[in-house]
Amino acid sequence: MTATTPASTPDQHNDLTRQSPEPCPLTAAQLDVLNRQIKQWGQELGFAHIGVADIDLSQHEAGLQQWLDNGYHGEMNYMASHGMMRARPDELHPGTLRVICARMDYLPPEAGFASNLTNPNLGYISRYAGGRDYHKLMRQRLKKLGDKIAAHCQTLGFDDSNFRPFVDSAPILERPLADKAGIGWTGKHSLILHPDAGSWFFLGELLINLPLPLDIAIEEGCNTCVACIKSCPTDAIVEPYVVDARRCISYLTIELQGVIPEEFRALIGNRIYGCDDCQLVCPVNSKAPLTAESDFHTRQTLIQPELIDLFSWSEPYFLRQTEGSAIRRIGHKRWLRNIAIALGNAPANPDIIAALEQRKLSDEVDDMVLEHIDWALAQQKKKAPQEALSRKTQRVIRSVQKGLPRDA
Repeated sequence: MTATTPASTPDQHNDLTRQSPEPCPLTAAQLDVLNRQIKQWGQELGFAHIGVADIDLSQHEAGLQQWLDNGYHGEMNYMASHGMMRARPDELHPGTLRVICARMDYLPPEAGFASNLTNPNLGYISRYAGGRDYHKLMRQRLKKLGDKIAAHCQTLGFDDSNFRPFVDSAPILERPLADKAGIGWTGKHSLILHPDAGSWFFLGELLINLPLPLDIAIEEGCNTCVACIKSCPTDAIVEPYVVDARRCISYLTIELQGVIPEEFRALIGNRIYGCDDCQLVCPVNSKAPLTAESDFHTRQTLIQPELIDLFSWSEPYFLRQTEGSAIRRIGHKRWLRNIAIALGNAPANPDIIAALEQRKLSDEVDDMVLEHIDWALAQQKKKAPQEALSRKTQRVIRSVQKGLPRDA
């Protein structure tokens, strides 16, 4: 059980009075009981961990601004469009006093990491995206949690509880909040790590106007380990805790709208949607539990999928196969763009050349996709059969086979 601080101190009461037009009438004892009840409800709703954080993220504002000034957000203009609101939850949802942070595990059974990366003729899809899109599922359950809290408060004579759930749906620094809430510590790859759960989990937040007891942050456990930094295929982790999204394969294959810079194409390997490498080499993930949510299990068509088969999907077929999936958000053209790069990185194969040539004649491709197909054709035609795996990918595979044998 996560340790908590007392529900309030005199200083906290003064601060809350300034922020809330009507101070919460619930006593510290009632808030303590409610806090424990929230953790129980969270478990019943399928959350693996619930923690409570205050809303003071002021210490992260300078770092956020520097990250934006460096242009590390790339084309993700939404990261900059709301200014410092990301670090000020009470501006996002006025009256907010606490953020209830939720963790939901997503590691599917038989993840097949190493076997997938070892075969460059297969498409690698980040394991969070193999099943149902988590956004709606988590948000609905956070809404149910908020409803339970509101109903409980009403039984205590408090009808003004006000909450709002978020799951990647608002400008908020969810990882620093999860850190403060005891969900885990921030790893050097910038993801949240829990000593018993690793990093294979989604985060969601419930902003609320109740001065609930605060959970205590977990002490960082990365120590001198830099495995994630050394293993990033594109050197996107430019320093501990700082990721240049413009170099990150997840950004390049999911967020980037247009042409993927040529300098990164060979480094992408067979990763057609996201990248898990920094998590795969993390020793903390050796303890990560499998998800209890069957909705997050990898769909049959996406288990060790052949690149040539995926490349043949028409747009209507792509939309049917990715219905309810996070993959659908990139659209068919970026799907083809990503697979074309992976085909170019695969060992020389006349069947791949034929598939690329055939797709060039399709009316489903535009100039952006054609550029990547032409690059892939050039790669295929200039190389003889050879080792297609980079040294870094081989290192990741060895790490998975040794450290994550269950999921290899």
